[in-house]
Amino acid sequence: MKNIVIAGGGVLGSQIGFQSAYRGKNVTFWLRSEESIGRAKPKIEKLYMTYLAELDHAKAQIGKENPDYARALIEDFANISPEEIDKLKEDVKKAYESIKYETDLAKAMEGADFVIEAIAEVADVKHDFFKKIKDLLGDDTILASNSSTMLPSTFKDDAGRPENYLHFHFANHIWRNNLAEIMVTPETSDKVREAVEVYAREITMIPVVIKKERPGYLLNSLLVPLLSAAQELVAGEYASFEDVDMAWKVGAGAPRGPFEILDIIGLMTPYNLAKYKEGADDPSTMAGKIVKMLEEKIEAGKTGVAAGEGFYKYDEKGRKIK
Repeated sequence: MKNIVIAGGGVLGSQIGFQSAYRGKNVTFWLRSEESIGRAKPKIEKLYMTYLAELDHAKAQIGKENPDYARALIEDFANISPEEIDKLKEDVKKAYESIKYETDLAKAMEGADFVIEAIAEVADVKHDFFKKIKDLLGDDTILASNSSTMLPSTFKDDAGRPENYLHFHFANHIWRNNLAEIMVTPETSDKVREAVEVYAREITMIPVVIKKERPGYLLNSLLVPLLSAAQELVAGEYASFEDVDMAWKVGAGAPRGPFEILDIIGLMTPYNLAKYKEGADDPSTMAGKIVKMLEEKIEAGKTGVAAGEGFYKYDEKGRKIK
């Protein structure tokens, strides 16, 4: 699969597209408007600079016993040379310059081998998108959603090709956390699943397959309960977010606390999930308190690392300001 369309230019959509372009794929972002393109381009610019910085960092790790490097950027670090890393930096530049942006849905889908939906985590929005592209896809085009919480069976019939449909979920910061989770439906063909596994490896991801539909896949089945409990502790005024993070990091030996993770994800995603929970419109319930807590941040423009502030403040390189 060579011609890739990413629908949506948010946190993960931009990363999936840039990583795919870095690994030599022809990438087109479909976005709803010129304003959406204007919001997506700075994310791509930031990824461009991040990849270059990561490769410079990797060069300094050559020869170290326990090197720290971005796994998705270098396949065989044990045998890499400084000169080869410089060539990879040229690949980053080529990726940045090759990416296309399109607002016309029909033009975006023309000739697409693989379409990855990464738009808002709202069921009605996704249903509408899949139905609109139903007659625009080729017979062999594979269609996937990056949905982090919804099951593939929810959308498999919208585009009229359930055998070509599955979910393809990525962890954030995919250049380092190079996990790709693949979830199928009973109708997904083995050929399609295998093709997506191959694609994952081609863009230097490590694919894992969820054998049966399950909300949360593997990673989020472990992560979401942690983040939910953390939000309850703060929204319920049991503790500050700083102390919740400290408890987790010190007690579990984790590199990041749950509110640091929420900032990396971006607060719009947990907000979109929280506002549909039972009792979310009642400020006296725990669900309502969590919605209010997130809403106040979002209304103030504090949506996470990409905005420079969420629960914490960040510098222009996305590093937390202490």
